[in-house]
Amino acid sequence: MEALFALQVPVGEIVLRGTLVYWFLFLIFRFIVRRDVGSVAIADVLLLVLIADASQNAMAGGYKTVSEGALLVATIVSWNYLLDWASFRFEWVRRLAEPPPLPLVWRGRILYRNLRKEFLPVEELKAHLRQKGIEDLSQVKVAYMESDGSLSVIRMR
Repeated sequence: MEALFALQVPVGEIVLRGTLVYWFLFLIFRFIVRRDVGSVAIADVLLLVLIADASQNAMAGGYKTVSEGALLVATIVSWNYLLDWASFRFEWVRRLAEPPPLPLVWRGRILYRNLRKEFLPVEELKAHLRQKGIEDLSQVKVAYMESDGSLSVIRMR
């Protein structure tokens, strides 16, 4: 029973591994994937994926003890909490953690370069605009893809 909770891997190694994996995946999600999945933030998706994997390793014996898995999960949760707190407190962290809104339509004209950046076909953009009640591009002053992947539209007056 005692072997179930005894640490067999050094605490520093577990914390370092959790830290490196968290920040590596965060950077991939932030700068390569760029947009969030639905309305869930990148850090939240990352947290769920990493916790699931870390917990699975702890339960399946990838780690020798429950304590090692718990320590890894605690490290990952701590980084996520710290990033959320710092994003709330500091503007520069928020700019790092969340991509800015990306204009897709400007004064009724499609910004094709930005559509290509997001791999968003014109047909899909028009479908999103129709869902917002926009029948014609001339009705759009500006349309943005927000950091959560949603589309916000400001109509012409």
